[in-house]
Amino acid sequence: MVGENPKNVSKKRTAVSSPLRDDIVSRIEALSISSAVPVGSSTSAHAPIVSSYNDRIRPLLDAVDSLRHLKIMQEGIQLPTIVVVGDQSSGKSSVLESLAGISLPRGQATEDIAGKGKGISNSPLTLIVKKKGVPDLTMVDLPGITRVPVHGQPADIYEQISKIIMEFITPEESIILNVLSASVDFSTCESIRMSQLVDKTGQRTLAVVTKADRSPEGLLEKVTADDVNIGLGYVCVRNRIGDETYEEAREEEAKLFETNLSFQRLTNPWKINDKLSANIEDLNKLPKHLNSVAEAMTTFMHILGSAKESLRKIILQGQFDEYPDSAEMHCTATLAEMFNQYSTDLQSKKHVDNDPKKNFLLDEMKVLEETKSIGLPRFLPRAAFLTLLQQKVTDVSMIPFEFVDKIWSYLGDVVVSVWLRHCDNYPQLLSCTRRAVKNLIDKKQQQSIEWVKDMVEMEKLTDYTCNPEYMASCNKLMSRQDEFIKIVNGLETSSDIQIDGFGLINVSHLHDKGSVVDAFDVKMRMTAYWDIVLRRMVDNMALHLIFSIQNLVKKEMQTDIIDELIGPQGNSLERMLEESPSVAEKRTKLETSIKLLKESKNVVANIMDRVVDNFD
Repeated sequence: MVGENPKNVSKKRTAVSSPLRDDIVSRIEALSISSAVPVGSSTSAHAPIVSSYNDRIRPLLDAVDSLRHLKIMQEGIQLPTIVVVGDQSSGKSSVLESLAGISLPRGQATEDIAGKGKGISNSPLTLIVKKKGVPDLTMVDLPGITRVPVHGQPADIYEQISKIIMEFITPEESIILNVLSASVDFSTCESIRMSQLVDKTGQRTLAVVTKADRSPEGLLEKVTADDVNIGLGYVCVRNRIGDETYEEAREEEAKLFETNLSFQRLTNPWKINDKLSANIEDLNKLPKHLNSVAEAMTTFMHILGSAKESLRKIILQGQFDEYPDSAEMHCTATLAEMFNQYSTDLQSKKHVDNDPKKNFLLDEMKVLEETKSIGLPRFLPRAAFLTLLQQKVTDVSMIPFEFVDKIWSYLGDVVVSVWLRHCDNYPQLLSCTRRAVKNLIDKKQQQSIEWVKDMVEMEKLTDYTCNPEYMASCNKLMSRQDEFIKIVNGLETSSDIQIDGFGLINVSHLHDKGSVVDAFDVKMRMTAYWDIVLRRMVDNMALHLIFSIQNLVKKEMQTDIIDELIGPQGNSLERMLEESPSVAEKRTKLETSIKLLKESKNVVANIMDRVVDNFD
């Protein structure tokens, strides 16, 4: 299998991407040094790590190999890639050659890409090593880090190399194989500084210390102290010297080191689990694929019940947990504000005179003049009171009409919004339910309009109340009548009088008017009664709308929508059986992905069980 292609190559640093032989990873492992094993301790060529490799390391690599064959990467899950970084002359090429068991190309393969100078190129050079029955592992070799450009290199060579390295070591799936020379202070290595920028805790960084045979003194202390946070540990190796074969070099390494570190961190099964859970959740969110009209009816009735419950909660009970951040869906609060405004608008029409202080009693006197008849003197004609009442009701009549329009328009938006949300998985239902809801809201609005017409006509028709507040208010207002008459007749020095609800009024324009007493009587009685009328128009409106809304939610909505859906012209149930192409495609993708992820999960779980059993 061909590994992932690297993106960079230097003239002296060749990128390697290969399925490794059984002995490739074990070369690092078998030639490693533990912090618990002194440098230079003798060992046989068959170190313990070698004998346990097939039980501990090979299963993990096989798991990655299986995941690659399953094409798990198409699900956005990146398999580990080993990125090899190191300062110039740290021994990176020797490490890669030891792993691959071949000499890496250093001439015309690289010169054709990077040129004959000493510059670098971001074009990839891929080397594939194949062998039947081996795990698939990808390694990316990057240019060695150099700070000072030599002859033939660009002045910004360090910046170019740094940019390339950071691009490859930043992804969390990258395992950083940091190649360090045993002779240097690890804390001063530029490759360490770069890896710390993207992996501060070192949890995905492994250090390979080269040339261990040349500088064994203090090496144990270096790797034990771990001042530079190498989370995956240190692997110390002896480089191949001169004309040694790879087999000879391996034997010499085995003589130098005793090993017990293991290269286990290859993949993270949690990412597979997370992706699997997310896909299952997405699949469950898709609409159920319906195969019969009976299933469609069952599904529709479930949608209907859910929508009714949502409307009951937000419109009737004031619960808005389904729409916590949508203020317009907090219905009871919104309706209360609208009712308060309706009441305020009506109260603002309490006095409909153009200027009640300047024109005080003139309208009443005019009506009394127009409605007078032959009869006993000082007998207040009821026709005058009804005429004034009808004028006042007519003046405010548009307010309740406008209010019901506003209320039902708002409720229509709420009901449609709720239905659209519950029908979202079945777009075939959207048009018919939207139409049914609109027709129902229009019908309810028209019913309210007819009710308002009746209410307005009833208030015009007669003057009646059993509310005791009327007499209390009327008596209080009439108590100022004697004082008012004295002022009008000029018996007081002032022409002003203070009347509750009107303020300070000048009555000089009423001197010598014959019907002024009767006009005052009508005015005070109308003022007391008008308060009753306005409050009644608010109270009755509230009762009417609450009753209408409850009928809408509890009975009428269900009936009207069902009629629209399955009535003589309705065919939406049959249309629910037709799954949209986009939903069908998404369902197929998710089902395929879930199958793949489950297989991958089983592969990893089985391998991890074997690894744990072997460690136990």
